[in-house]
Amino acid sequence: MKIVYTATATVTEGRAGGHARSSDGELDVKLVQPKEMGGPGVGGTNPEQLFAAGYAACFQSACRFLARQQGKAVTTSSATAHVGIGPRDAGGFALQVSIEIKLDGISREDAEDIAQKAHAMMCPYSNAVRGNVDVAVKVL
Repeated sequence: MKIVYTATATVTEGRAGGHARSSDGELDVKLVQPKEMGGPGVGGTNPEQLFAAGYAACFQSACRFLARQQGKAVTTSSATAHVGIGPRDAGGFALQVSIEIKLDGISREDAEDIAQKAHAMMCPYSNAVRGNVDVAVKVL
């Protein structure tokens, strides 16, 4: 694999009251533990929200790229990623993802085909978690 870009971020003090900052300073956020996990849930973000934003952005871009390759004119689009975290039966924690994609301007059949292909081969997040994280894709 030829690397074309590397993102670098440093976290201090972890997910419960920590801080995350990218090497270029564009990402600079306070981390708070979700209320459901015993934290205050306000006053910052958490790793699951950051992962959801990244996954949704990459998945939407992958879908739009594939649509352009196929000559399909997507007028507007949106992607929403729901990232759940919880304890595993085997110990530790795991993630579960559900992605909703909306591709306006093309048929539902084309949107389904594009979303499936984006998840199967194009989206780097889908490729990264395949076989380790349950991911459900839904076309709206």
